[in-house]
Amino acid sequence: RFSMVAALSVDGYIATRVVPGSLDGDEFFDFIVHDVLPKMNPYPQDRSVLVLDNCAIHKSDALREVVE
Repeated sequence: RFSMVAALSVDGYIATRVVPGSLDGDEFFDFIVHDVLPKMNPYPQDRSVLVLDNCAIHKSDALREVVE
C-alpha cells in the first residue's frame, strides 16, 4: 500500500510524493518544507497562497511557522 500527496496550482503540479504506507505528519511536514515551499513565492506573486483542508496533519504549529 502506498500514499500519494500532491501540491497543485492552476498551471499544474508543483510537487508530488509517494510513500509506502500512510502519510504521517512528519512526512507531510517534510514534503511541504522540501518540495513545496521552495517553489512558492511571496504574496502577491504566482504560487504565493497555500490552501490546506482541515486534516489533522495540516494543523501543526511547526508547519504554520515555516509556512508563515
